[in-house]
Amino acid sequence: MTLLLIAPMGAPLLTAAAYAVFGWRRGTSWLGAAAAAAVLASGIALAALGPHTGLDGLLRADALSAFMLIVIGAVALLAMLASPAYLAAEDAPARDRSRYGVLTQAFIAAMAFAVLAASLGMLWVAIEATTILTAFLVGHRRTRNATEAAWKYVVICSAGIALALLGIMLLHFAAQHAHVPSSGSLDWTALAAHAGRLDPDVTRIAVALLVLGFGAKAGLAPLHAWLPDAHSQAPAPVSALMSGVLLSVAFYAVLRVKVIADAALGAGFVRALLLTVALASLALAAALLLRQRDYKRMLAYSSIEHMGLLALGAAIGTKLAMAAVLLHVLGHGLAKSVAFIASGHIQHAAGTSRISAVRGFAARSPLIGGAFGAALLALLGFPPFRLFASELAVFRAGFAAGLGWAVAAALALLLVATAAIAAGTARMLLGGPGPGTATFPSRPRPGTAAGLLLGLLACAALGVSLWPLHDLLLHAAAVLGAH
Repeated sequence: MTLLLIAPMGAPLLTAAAYAVFGWRRGTSWLGAAAAAAVLASGIALAALGPHTGLDGLLRADALSAFMLIVIGAVALLAMLASPAYLAAEDAPARDRSRYGVLTQAFIAAMAFAVLAASLGMLWVAIEATTILTAFLVGHRRTRNATEAAWKYVVICSAGIALALLGIMLLHFAAQHAHVPSSGSLDWTALAAHAGRLDPDVTRIAVALLVLGFGAKAGLAPLHAWLPDAHSQAPAPVSALMSGVLLSVAFYAVLRVKVIADAALGAGFVRALLLTVALASLALAAALLLRQRDYKRMLAYSSIEHMGLLALGAAIGTKLAMAAVLLHVLGHGLAKSVAFIASGHIQHAAGTSRISAVRGFAARSPLIGGAFGAALLALLGFPPFRLFASELAVFRAGFAAGLGWAVAAALALLLVATAAIAAGTARMLLGGPGPGTATFPSRPRPGTAAGLLLGLLACAALGVSLWPLHDLLLHAAAVLGAH
């Protein structure tokens, strides 16, 4: 079992070492996808075998950790399948390809460590590691805009992580004064078990700082401004990883904090905080999507919208809502990865990410156009994709919990965001080419095609049946204290 806890980090790190020694070339390019598949397999195995602790309590896997590993592995597999085509299209030098391989694998390992860490302190270290690693990936092209986006990302996320660190210190202070054993003063289970003895005033401040700090990395308002710049400049597979799973890993930290806060303060405080953040994020995304003229930035603002929906579901907090939140995490990861991978192909062909420069590419590049359109339909909540069912479940849970006013406000904002995305992308997908628009190659590389099709098929299959994940979701919702 300990080997299963180490494997999700060990496989990517060994692959990173291979890229550092041998470089990224035809014979090693498949290693990234193999490492991602190993992470996915480890998550499935841990889900089947149940909770386990290893390395003297440093790592712990429960149903929630196993589910998040499955999300990380699935999204990473799609991104790594598309990476060889991206690097070939960029015609990147051998040194840059090797660097890309090392950083992406280390990034995946850091996310796996974050969801397996048994304490708040180690989780903070892992989240900070993802910031450092992805900053270099955001600036991969080394253009002025890419460098500016990387610095903006570092500054804002570091400010958020600093707030989270202060929250951790305050929570540690409260735990020490509540006579929680020093070995467990930052441990999830120990803090939750002794939460009733924590000083409520100190804990309230700590929780607010932790939600705001980790929320910054999750792309939630008010510390969201890094997200559109970083995603518009990062390589398409990296954008898929960042939007598809990094945001969710940061939100996973918020969910862990919520368990402790609910036990210490009752559900009201965190509910009010998450409702405020959720509605602010949805309003911000809807307003900015109305005038968006860049399709990669449009996808980034869509991520803020979906993180707002996750915060709304977490605020509701019932078993139905928490299961829907977790399913939304997986569905959003798959659909957003497909959308970013397809958008990278479009950007290379068009030479720009302006919406006005692309017209009618569904007819000229059916696979890329169809995948991009289907991914957008999934993100907008159309059946049969998973996000339709998860959004419906969140809204049902909200009305049942007496939060109909918040659900109504969220629905109105979602309608605005949906109309804005549909209006902008309809011209890209439909019709014929206009003057000055780009032409597109008809066929992507096999790895890209496989990633697009696998992501869409998985998202649609989960929308039809939950059989493989049903029990895991119930156990994960129980871990989060849902009732």
